[in-house]
Amino acid sequence: MPNFKTLLFLVLFTSFSLFSQEKVTLSGTVYDNSNNETLIGVSIYFPELNTGTTTNQYGFYSITVPKGKYNIQISYLGYSPIITSISLTEKTTKNFKLTEASENLEEIVIESSIEKINIRTPQMSVNKLSAKTIKQIPVVLGEADIIKSIILLPGVTSAGEGASGFNVRGGAADQNLILLDEAIVFNSSHVFGFFSVFNPDVIKDVNLFKGGIPAKYGGRLSSVLDIYQKEGNNKKFKATGGIGLVSSRLLIEGPLEKEKSSFLIGGRSSYAHLFLPLFNNDNTAYFYDLNTKVNYRFNKKNNLYFSAYFGEDVFGINESFINNYGNVVANLRWNHLFSDKLFSNLSLIYSDYFYGLTLDFVGFEWDSGITNYNIKYDFNHYLKDNFKLSYGVNNIYTQFNPGVIIPNRDDSGILPETLTKKYANEFAAYLEADHKISDKLTLKYGLRYSNFIRLGQDELNTYQNNEAVIYNQDFQKYESATPTGVVNYNRSDVLASFYNFEPRASFSYLLNETSSIKGSYNRMAQYLHLLSNTASPTPLDIWTPSGTFIKPQLLDQYAVGYFKTINDGDYSLETEAFYKDIQNRIDYINGANLVANNEIETVILNGKARAYGLEVLFKKETGNFRGWLAYTLSKSEQLTEGRNANEPGINNGEWYNTPFDKTHDLSLNTSYELNKKWTFNANFLLQTGQPTNYPVGQYEFQGLNVPIYDDNRRNADRLPAYHRLDISATLTPTKNKNRKWQGEWVFGFYNLYNRRNAASINFTQNRETFRNEAIKTSIFGLVPSVTYNFNF
Repeated sequence: MPNFKTLLFLVLFTSFSLFSQEKVTLSGTVYDNSNNETLIGVSIYFPELNTGTTTNQYGFYSITVPKGKYNIQISYLGYSPIITSISLTEKTTKNFKLTEASENLEEIVIESSIEKINIRTPQMSVNKLSAKTIKQIPVVLGEADIIKSIILLPGVTSAGEGASGFNVRGGAADQNLILLDEAIVFNSSHVFGFFSVFNPDVIKDVNLFKGGIPAKYGGRLSSVLDIYQKEGNNKKFKATGGIGLVSSRLLIEGPLEKEKSSFLIGGRSSYAHLFLPLFNNDNTAYFYDLNTKVNYRFNKKNNLYFSAYFGEDVFGINESFINNYGNVVANLRWNHLFSDKLFSNLSLIYSDYFYGLTLDFVGFEWDSGITNYNIKYDFNHYLKDNFKLSYGVNNIYTQFNPGVIIPNRDDSGILPETLTKKYANEFAAYLEADHKISDKLTLKYGLRYSNFIRLGQDELNTYQNNEAVIYNQDFQKYESATPTGVVNYNRSDVLASFYNFEPRASFSYLLNETSSIKGSYNRMAQYLHLLSNTASPTPLDIWTPSGTFIKPQLLDQYAVGYFKTINDGDYSLETEAFYKDIQNRIDYINGANLVANNEIETVILNGKARAYGLEVLFKKETGNFRGWLAYTLSKSEQLTEGRNANEPGINNGEWYNTPFDKTHDLSLNTSYELNKKWTFNANFLLQTGQPTNYPVGQYEFQGLNVPIYDDNRRNADRLPAYHRLDISATLTPTKNKNRKWQGEWVFGFYNLYNRRNAASINFTQNRETFRNEAIKTSIFGLVPSVTYNFNF
């Protein structure tokens, strides 16, 4: 019997060894043939095995399959696919170069859009947009815009025209993590929200995660907008640009060492202010930004990248009021391939947001900002054909400058003051698995651990009973407490420490070859808060860390959806239902002053929030006529209860609408290619008006009627519904075909039927008639635009 067991063990071991040897790994990188730009999200597919993979953020792929000879298909949106056979007898490294479909018009083109849903993967609640799609969407003044483009997607809204930021699934604007080449961007807008900071010519790939957020991301609750810049053409020099009515842009790229290294530099600037002196106007309002990137490929296993962005806005009135703000980010990255199954990326990242204000008529300057230093190390481990691990660590050190006041004139009556600077450190580690259980069931599960430490600072206030906000029983309202003392700490001291385990899990179950159901759960922790009691963020808003009086925000989000491709992938349908529960959402007492407040904890209470809804996205992916229809039905509410039985809380301790609650949100985006010369685009938006407050009465003071607002009816009313229609036409002259200089004209009309959407409604008394009136403020009516785009 012992001999039989030994023999059986040897047979099983030998069989297992032979089975293991039957598997081989194919890996490599996929490039654009014209410029050697790596391509993200390219599909590598084995039809006989009904299996495949996609390239990561750096164009790398790895897949393990049984030994043998197979057909393989490499496909990507806008490129002619590669369909070939490959014999795999041992581990193989093979790079592929895809050619743009337009360069090979005689070839058969198989459309394979990166924006198509993959019904097999457990990743859900994510939208992908190509740079080409973004440039086709009509926007105000003809400037292609990432932020304006994602607002057309389900679950994403804005606070209105001219408003900064965006809201995802009923979340606040500060709950969105915006990344540019992995660096955090704290303010994504130019000209107070009219434009975004992202130059469309520089952008390669855009992903918006609304739920089921991968474990590698953290620090925000609602979404992750992950944007990657191009790397630069390492084959030949090339220039791309555009000239518009209010701004122009230019991108230059080329090889430093051909086929091995490249550079990219792009600039953009507005110039409408140059014409103001013609109208005897001394005001100024302009922006500019600069993108740059260099990379060097040492060998097949080592790539080095450096990317940076700098942008600034300047707004001034007769030199007596000057406002400037902007972002600076930089990232040094090293890609290293340990083996054909283990890919790594090490990043050193710097990010800074600054805000400056000069009030010459008062006699002072104001300066504030937030700066962080981030080191992160990420790994992709392709263990088996059905099992992949992602893991890594990152550490972010952040400095908060709430504000410095500096007198700028000898006769200024303003005293210099520095608000207390704050410091914090956030460490995180994560591990996540992609696990294909069977042909029908695929799982994605992981865990993120985060630890946030509030470091020592000068002059930390203390309060009686440790309560910075008190409730005045006599006047029945919350008030700021008076500090009882001040404590000074060393920078190395720990004022508060928080840690959270943030599990993530999602699944995909294939119902048939064209449809699946998916579900996800994720917990997120957010330790930074944007202090803003307006409907949309402003440059003056200040970021502050969690600490003694402000707790970290915690999110639990659940989502389930049905996904289907129709007519062999020509159409797709996505439906998702979601529920979000948020703890420790900051709220403000009535009359809270957030500007230059060195005791910000005295106007803040910790509450909670919730959001739930249904999203539907129907897309047509192929043909001359393309586009999508998106609809969201949702609710977003906030609740701040009393801390004890003697306090009513905010809004009498009842749920109330958040400023970004939009019950209905409908958007339609279409594109029609009439011929090689003319392409037409249009989008239509319809949204429920944003919550606001109308007066409930009035009183007379010195002959004037003053409106009365009920503090216990927060956001109980709404602005009128928002809707508009935008159209554009792109003319590509036929004479461009055989010329190095390629150009196109884009003609557009924003808000075609001149809808005067309300940005706000103010209630005042007419000084001439002395009658009460409601005055609607609108930002845009009908806005025509023309832009000339070129490349050579």
